[in-house]
Amino acid sequence: MSRVHTTIPGRDISLEAVWHFPEGTGPFPAVIVCHPHPLYGGNMSSNVVFAICQALAQKSIAALRFNFRGVGKSGGEFGEGIAEQEDVKAALDFVASTANIDQKRKGLAGYSFGASVALPVAVQDERVSMLALVSPALSEDGWEELKSYTRPKFVIAGDNDFVIPRAQLAKLAGDSPEQYQVIAGADHFWGGYEEEVADKVSRFFAEGFGVNKVKKLQ
Repeated sequence: MSRVHTTIPGRDISLEAVWHFPEGTGPFPAVIVCHPHPLYGGNMSSNVVFAICQALAQKSIAALRFNFRGVGKSGGEFGEGIAEQEDVKAALDFVASTANIDQKRKGLAGYSFGASVALPVAVQDERVSMLALVSPALSEDGWEELKSYTRPKFVIAGDNDFVIPRAQLAKLAGDSPEQYQVIAGADHFWGGYEEEVADKVSRFFAEGFGVNKVKKLQ
């Protein structure tokens, strides 16, 4: 695997980013991974974001993590989760212009705040063929919006997560265990559970993209 620091061009600002490329020559499927809330210290170096990108690359999927506007070396300033949707669209455009990427197999993942930003973009943009949300910090409207995303999706959270409505997620997990999973012992920050959540998310994408003949999620 290799990591390549790069810059995503936008309309008015540029975004700091890092590619995680698998071994080989491609073309590779690709997944964009969105980080947690910047006002609470969230950035693309988040333990969960980094672990997911590494796990994806190990499964022959290119992963792109980036800093939202106003974070790190990215331009601009915090946009209340609205302007950040434009950052995700810019990242999708950037992936579309990158060599050795299979343009028919592009996914989007988000953790916490990143999930709430990724979801509306995924619903509107058909380039997103798969969607994974980790500990999604969604409003009631957001949970309803999730239902309107009809392409393959996967939602995962810990049973000690203080952000996620436990009863709602438990019901969803019971009704659709392949789409919604609850991990015993994990909280919103996934300390000590990074490897497990990264494996679950990367397996979801690898299976959906038909990579490496991975086993179904367990």
